[in-house]
Amino acid sequence: MQVPPSPSRRSALLAAASLLALPAARSAPRQNPPPPPAVWPRPSQVPGGVARLSLGPAARRPVAHADDIPLLVTGDVIEWTALVGIPLAATTGDAAITIAAQADAPARRLAYRIAGKQYQEQRLTVAPRTVDLSPEDQARYERERGHLATVMATFTDAVPAQLQMQVPVPGRRSGSFGLRRVFNGQPRNPHSGMDIAAATGTPVRAPLDGRVIDVGDYFFNGGTVWLDHGAGLLSMYCHLSAMDCQVGDTVRAGDAFCSVGATGRVTGPHLHWSVMLNRAMVDPALFIAA
Repeated sequence: MQVPPSPSRRSALLAAASLLALPAARSAPRQNPPPPPAVWPRPSQVPGGVARLSLGPAARRPVAHADDIPLLVTGDVIEWTALVGIPLAATTGDAAITIAAQADAPARRLAYRIAGKQYQEQRLTVAPRTVDLSPEDQARYERERGHLATVMATFTDAVPAQLQMQVPVPGRRSGSFGLRRVFNGQPRNPHSGMDIAAATGTPVRAPLDGRVIDVGDYFFNGGTVWLDHGAGLLSMYCHLSAMDCQVGDTVRAGDAFCSVGATGRVTGPHLHWSVMLNRAMVDPALFIAA
């Protein structure tokens, strides 16, 4: 015959059972590892993206090139990183850059791969004269293209202090980077920037510290300003109604230096914002938090 436990023993057994039955939530909370720190620009090894290529440690900043075009190299003696702007016209597959300890030193080759990306199509209706150019407008465009090629080749040695950018104007993104543009039924070059819808006169603010390297009124881009942020990182602002700056001016991140407009080939007031890295137009969204 089994003897029932005494009241004191029963209480002890019930207390022990209750401890064993406690939910796991009563134990010490599990610590999730912190998310890795954000890097700017975010890597995206596709046409129109940015490759981040580790160059390893070195006592001095290495010199890197892509097709003889100098690259932005960031980091420190523990690890240097080459930032490579990938042109929208780049073919997928193998690619490479060259690295040297200094400008006149022997170079080594560093390979990487470019993945494919399918950009969407956008169809727009604009003034016919901005699609089928007259001889006079074609001649003007050719002159402007030659001048802008010189602007886009700007390379200054100073490396930007930071690479995360502020969005230059608030508003709805009305046109994404890389869209395959069709104007009046005719295919044209892909969209080389981010369009942000905003009212004419809205101030445009510098996304990073920079220096004004070009101010002009162009056939397609209308009122335009270019900023040099250093080491081949440039930005362009188009269709402006006002340009409150001149070549040689310096701006700090957040400074207003021009205004949204509807000049050039447009369907309404907005800011066209482009980011260029080693002479390749890349997606501005890679440089911003949202």
